[in-house]
Amino acid sequence: MSMIRFVKYSMTSFQNGKSPIAFVKKLHTGPYYKVSKDIKLDNLNNIGIHRIWKDYFVKKNFPLHPGTNIIDVAGGTGDIAFRMLQALERQNKNSNNSTDDAIGSRKNTTILISDINQAMLDVGKRRALTMNLQSDCLGWLCANAQELPLPENSFDLYTIAFGIRNVTDISKALDEAYRILRPGGRFMCLEFSHVENPLLKWAYDTYSFKVIPPLGEVVAGDWKSYQYLVESIRKFPTQDGFKNMIEEAGFRSVCYENLTFGVVSIHSGYKI
Repeated sequence: MSMIRFVKYSMTSFQNGKSPIAFVKKLHTGPYYKVSKDIKLDNLNNIGIHRIWKDYFVKKNFPLHPGTNIIDVAGGTGDIAFRMLQALERQNKNSNNSTDDAIGSRKNTTILISDINQAMLDVGKRRALTMNLQSDCLGWLCANAQELPLPENSFDLYTIAFGIRNVTDISKALDEAYRILRPGGRFMCLEFSHVENPLLKWAYDTYSFKVIPPLGEVVAGDWKSYQYLVESIRKFPTQDGFKNMIEEAGFRSVCYENLTFGVVSIHSGYKI
Protein backbone atom coordinates (compact mmCIF):
# COMPACT_ATOMS: atom_id res chain seq x y z
CA MET A 1 0.00 0.00 0.00
CA SER A 2 3.01 2.24 0.27
CA MET A 3 2.73 5.27 -2.02
CA ILE A 4 5.71 7.52 -2.59
CA ARG A 5 5.64 10.52 -4.92
CA PHE A 6 7.66 13.69 -5.04
CA VAL A 7 6.11 17.08 -5.60
CA LYS A 8 7.04 20.71 -5.17
CA TYR A 9 7.42 22.49 -1.87
CA SER A 10 4.53 24.02 0.03
CA MET A 11 5.18 27.25 1.92
CA THR A 12 3.67 28.99 4.88
CA SER A 13 0.41 30.85 4.47
CA PHE A 14 -0.25 34.04 6.37
CA GLN A 15 -3.55 35.84 6.71
CA ASN A 16 -3.03 37.88 3.55
CA GLY A 17 -2.35 34.73 1.55
CA LYS A 18 1.30 35.66 0.97
CA SER A 19 4.38 34.05 2.42
CA PRO A 20 8.09 34.75 2.75
CA ILE A 21 8.71 32.10 0.10
CA ALA A 22 12.51 32.21 -0.15
CA PHE A 23 12.94 32.08 3.60
CA VAL A 24 10.39 29.32 4.14
CA LYS A 25 11.90 27.22 1.33
CA LYS A 26 15.24 27.51 3.12
CA LEU A 27 13.56 26.43 6.34
CA HIS A 28 12.10 23.34 4.65
CA THR A 29 15.62 22.16 3.90
CA GLY A 30 17.26 23.59 7.01
CA PRO A 31 17.03 23.22 10.78
CA TYR A 32 13.30 23.92 11.03
CA TYR A 33 12.50 20.84 8.95
CA LYS A 34 15.17 18.57 10.37
CA VAL A 35 13.35 16.16 12.61
CA SER A 36 15.55 16.29 15.69
CA LYS A 37 15.60 20.07 15.80
CA ASP A 38 11.93 20.34 14.88
CA ILE A 39 11.04 18.19 17.87
CA LYS A 40 13.14 20.40 20.12
CA LEU A 41 11.44 23.43 18.60
CA ASP A 42 8.02 21.93 19.26
CA ASN A 43 8.91 21.20 22.85
CA LEU A 44 10.30 24.67 23.41
CA ASN A 45 7.17 26.30 22.13
CA ASN A 46 4.70 24.33 24.26
CA ILE A 47 6.86 22.82 27.03
CA GLY A 48 6.01 19.27 25.97
CA ILE A 49 2.24 19.66 26.41
CA HIS A 50 1.80 18.92 22.69
CA ARG A 51 1.69 15.22 23.60
CA ILE A 52 -1.44 15.80 25.68
CA TRP A 53 -2.99 17.88 22.90
CA LYS A 54 -2.30 15.14 20.34
CA ASP A 55 -3.70 12.43 22.60
CA TYR A 56 -6.89 14.44 23.08
CA PHE A 57 -7.10 15.23 19.36
CA VAL A 58 -6.95 11.54 18.47
CA LYS A 59 -9.51 10.67 21.14
CA LYS A 60 -11.95 13.14 19.54
CA ASN A 61 -11.99 10.96 16.40
CA PHE A 62 -13.16 7.82 18.18
CA PRO A 63 -14.94 5.48 18.05
CA LEU A 64 -14.04 4.54 14.49
CA HIS A 65 -16.08 2.15 12.40
CA PRO A 66 -14.36 -0.85 10.78
CA GLY A 67 -13.22 -0.04 7.28
CA THR A 68 -12.55 3.65 7.96
CA ASN A 69 -10.09 5.15 5.47
CA ILE A 70 -7.96 7.82 7.14
CA ILE A 71 -5.43 10.27 5.76
CA ASP A 72 -3.11 12.13 8.12
CA VAL A 73 -1.61 15.09 6.28
CA ALA A 74 1.69 16.67 7.38
CA GLY A 75 2.07 13.62 9.58
CA GLY A 76 5.45 12.33 8.42
CA THR A 77 6.88 11.20 11.77
CA GLY A 78 3.69 9.29 12.59
CA ASP A 79 2.70 11.06 15.80
CA ILE A 80 -1.01 11.13 14.98
CA ALA A 81 -1.21 7.97 12.87
CA PHE A 82 0.52 5.82 15.48
CA ARG A 83 -1.78 7.16 18.17
CA MET A 84 -4.69 6.26 15.89
CA LEU A 85 -3.44 2.70 15.53
CA GLN A 86 -2.93 2.30 19.26
CA ALA A 87 -6.37 3.78 20.00
CA LEU A 88 -7.90 1.44 17.43
CA GLU A 89 -6.32 -1.54 19.17
CA ARG A 90 -7.74 -0.37 22.51
CA GLN A 91 -11.16 0.09 20.90
CA ASN A 92 -11.04 -3.44 19.56
CA LYS A 93 -9.97 -4.91 22.90
CA ASN A 94 -12.78 -3.10 24.70
CA SER A 95 -15.40 -4.18 22.18
CA ASN A 96 -17.42 -7.35 22.37
CA ASN A 97 -15.93 -8.55 19.09
CA SER A 98 -14.04 -11.79 18.93
CA THR A 99 -10.27 -11.66 18.50
CA ASP A 100 -10.65 -12.49 14.82
CA ASP A 101 -13.16 -9.68 14.37
CA ALA A 102 -10.88 -7.23 16.14
CA ILE A 103 -7.97 -8.14 13.91
CA GLY A 104 -10.21 -7.86 10.88
CA SER A 105 -11.38 -4.45 12.03
CA ARG A 106 -7.81 -3.17 12.14
CA LYS A 107 -6.99 -4.68 8.76
CA ASN A 108 -10.02 -3.05 7.20
CA THR A 109 -9.04 0.36 8.56
CA THR A 110 -6.37 2.15 6.54
CA ILE A 111 -4.21 5.12 7.50
CA LEU A 112 -2.29 6.98 4.80
CA ILE A 113 0.45 9.22 6.21
CA SER A 114 1.21 12.12 3.90
CA ASP A 115 4.00 14.68 4.20
CA ILE A 116 5.82 17.00 1.83
CA ASN A 117 9.18 16.07 3.32
CA GLN A 118 10.55 12.61 2.50
CA ALA A 119 13.01 12.73 5.41
CA MET A 120 10.08 13.04 7.82
CA LEU A 121 8.40 10.02 6.25
CA ASP A 122 11.61 8.02 6.50
CA VAL A 123 11.77 8.78 10.23
CA GLY A 124 8.14 7.75 10.56
CA LYS A 125 8.82 4.40 8.88
CA ARG A 126 11.73 3.72 11.22
CA ARG A 127 9.59 4.64 14.21
CA ALA A 128 6.83 2.31 13.03
CA LEU A 129 9.27 -0.58 12.93
CA THR A 130 10.71 0.28 16.33
CA MET A 131 7.24 0.55 17.86
CA ASN A 132 6.10 -2.66 16.10
CA LEU A 133 3.33 -0.69 14.41
CA GLN A 134 4.28 -1.32 10.79
CA SER A 135 1.38 -3.11 9.14
CA ASP A 136 -0.58 -3.45 5.93
CA CYS A 137 -3.00 -0.76 7.07
CA LEU A 138 -0.29 1.94 7.02
CA GLY A 139 0.61 3.77 3.82
CA TRP A 140 3.12 6.53 3.08
CA LEU A 141 2.84 9.37 0.58
CA CYS A 142 5.24 12.23 -0.16
CA ALA A 143 2.98 14.98 -1.46
CA ASN A 144 1.91 18.60 -1.24
CA ALA A 145 -1.22 19.18 0.85
CA GLN A 146 -2.44 21.55 -1.87
CA GLU A 147 -2.07 18.98 -4.67
CA LEU A 148 -2.69 15.51 -3.32
CA PRO A 149 -2.35 12.86 -6.07
CA LEU A 150 -5.41 11.03 -4.80
CA PRO A 151 -8.90 10.38 -6.22
CA GLU A 152 -11.85 12.35 -4.93
CA ASN A 153 -14.30 10.84 -2.44
CA SER A 154 -11.74 8.31 -1.18
CA PHE A 155 -11.35 8.98 2.58
CA ASP A 156 -13.63 9.01 5.61
CA LEU A 157 -11.39 11.05 7.89
CA TYR A 158 -8.80 13.75 7.16
CA THR A 159 -6.54 14.78 10.02
CA ILE A 160 -3.81 17.40 10.11
CA ALA A 161 -1.93 18.42 13.25
CA PHE A 162 0.34 21.46 13.37
CA GLY A 163 0.66 21.39 9.59
CA ILE A 164 -1.91 23.58 7.89
CA ARG A 165 -0.10 26.68 9.10
CA ASN A 166 2.79 25.62 6.87
CA VAL A 167 1.15 25.58 3.46
CA THR A 168 1.31 28.33 0.89
CA ASP A 169 -2.43 28.65 0.47
CA ILE A 170 -4.66 27.41 3.28
CA SER A 171 -7.75 27.61 1.08
CA LYS A 172 -6.23 25.26 -1.49
CA ALA A 173 -5.34 22.75 1.21
CA LEU A 174 -8.90 22.92 2.55
CA ASP A 175 -10.29 22.47 -0.97
CA GLU A 176 -8.13 19.36 -1.37
CA ALA A 177 -9.34 18.00 1.96
CA TYR A 178 -12.92 18.48 0.83
CA ARG A 179 -12.22 16.89 -2.57
CA ILE A 180 -10.71 13.66 -1.26
CA LEU A 181 -13.21 13.14 1.55
CA ARG A 182 -16.30 11.08 0.91
CA PRO A 183 -19.75 12.51 1.62
CA GLY A 184 -20.13 12.28 5.38
CA GLY A 185 -16.35 12.42 5.81
CA ARG A 186 -14.82 14.46 8.60
CA PHE A 187 -12.10 17.12 8.56
CA MET A 188 -10.12 17.42 11.81
CA CYS A 189 -7.38 19.97 12.40
CA LEU A 190 -5.18 20.62 15.43
CA GLU A 191 -3.27 23.88 15.17
CA PHE A 192 -1.75 26.68 17.20
CA SER A 193 -4.26 29.46 17.65
CA HIS A 194 -4.88 32.64 19.63
CA VAL A 195 -5.14 33.30 23.36
CA GLU A 196 -7.91 35.80 24.03
CA ASN A 197 -7.45 36.55 27.73
CA PRO A 198 -5.34 39.76 27.81
CA LEU A 199 -3.18 38.76 30.77
CA LEU A 200 -2.53 35.24 29.51
CA LYS A 201 -1.91 36.59 26.01
CA TRP A 202 0.74 38.98 27.35
CA ALA A 203 2.48 36.16 29.23
CA TYR A 204 2.33 33.83 26.22
CA ASP A 205 3.59 36.48 23.80
CA THR A 206 6.41 37.40 26.14
CA TYR A 207 7.51 33.78 26.37
CA SER A 208 7.13 33.26 22.62
CA PHE A 209 9.02 36.33 21.40
CA LYS A 210 11.51 36.86 24.20
CA VAL A 211 12.37 33.30 25.20
CA ILE A 212 11.86 30.90 22.29
CA PRO A 213 14.19 32.54 19.70
CA PRO A 214 17.13 32.83 22.13
CA LEU A 215 16.59 29.24 23.25
CA GLY A 216 16.46 28.22 19.60
CA GLU A 217 19.87 29.77 19.12
CA VAL A 218 21.19 27.76 22.08
CA VAL A 219 19.49 24.47 21.18
CA ALA A 220 19.86 24.50 17.39
CA GLY A 221 22.14 27.43 16.61
CA ASP A 222 19.34 28.98 14.57
CA TRP A 223 17.50 32.07 15.83
CA LYS A 224 15.61 32.83 12.59
CA SER A 225 13.82 29.50 12.28
CA TYR A 226 12.47 29.76 15.81
CA GLN A 227 11.49 33.38 15.26
CA TYR A 228 9.63 32.26 12.14
CA LEU A 229 7.70 29.66 14.13
CA VAL A 230 6.45 32.26 16.58
CA GLU A 231 5.53 34.76 13.88
CA SER A 232 3.72 32.17 11.75
CA ILE A 233 1.57 31.23 14.73
CA ARG A 234 0.61 34.85 15.42
CA LYS A 235 -0.24 35.47 11.76
CA PHE A 236 -2.40 32.37 11.43
CA PRO A 237 -6.15 33.15 11.26
CA THR A 238 -8.12 33.44 14.49
CA GLN A 239 -10.35 30.59 15.57
CA ASP A 240 -13.41 32.19 13.97
CA GLY A 241 -11.44 33.25 10.91
CA PHE A 242 -10.24 29.71 10.29
CA LYS A 243 -13.75 28.38 10.94
CA ASN A 244 -15.02 30.66 8.18
CA MET A 245 -12.33 29.40 5.80
CA ILE A 246 -13.34 25.79 6.46
CA GLU A 247 -16.97 26.66 5.76
CA GLU A 248 -15.99 28.45 2.55
CA ALA A 249 -14.34 25.21 1.38
CA GLY A 250 -17.75 23.56 1.59
CA PHE A 251 -17.68 21.91 5.01
CA ARG A 252 -20.72 22.00 7.27
CA SER A 253 -21.34 21.66 11.02
CA VAL A 254 -17.99 23.40 11.52
CA CYS A 255 -16.97 24.04 15.10
CA TYR A 256 -13.84 24.45 17.18
CA GLU A 257 -12.62 23.75 20.69
CA ASN A 258 -9.90 25.72 22.42
CA LEU A 259 -7.25 23.89 24.42
CA THR A 260 -5.00 25.53 27.00
CA PHE A 261 -6.86 28.86 26.85
CA GLY A 262 -6.62 28.98 23.05
CA VAL A 263 -2.92 28.26 22.64
CA VAL A 264 -4.15 25.56 20.28
CA SER A 265 -7.57 24.71 18.91
CA ILE A 266 -9.26 21.75 17.28
CA HIS A 267 -11.44 22.52 14.26
CA SER A 268 -13.93 20.00 12.94
CA GLY A 269 -16.16 19.95 9.88
CA TYR A 270 -18.10 17.48 7.71
CA LYS A 271 -18.50 17.02 3.98
CA ILE A 272 -22.25 16.75 3.55
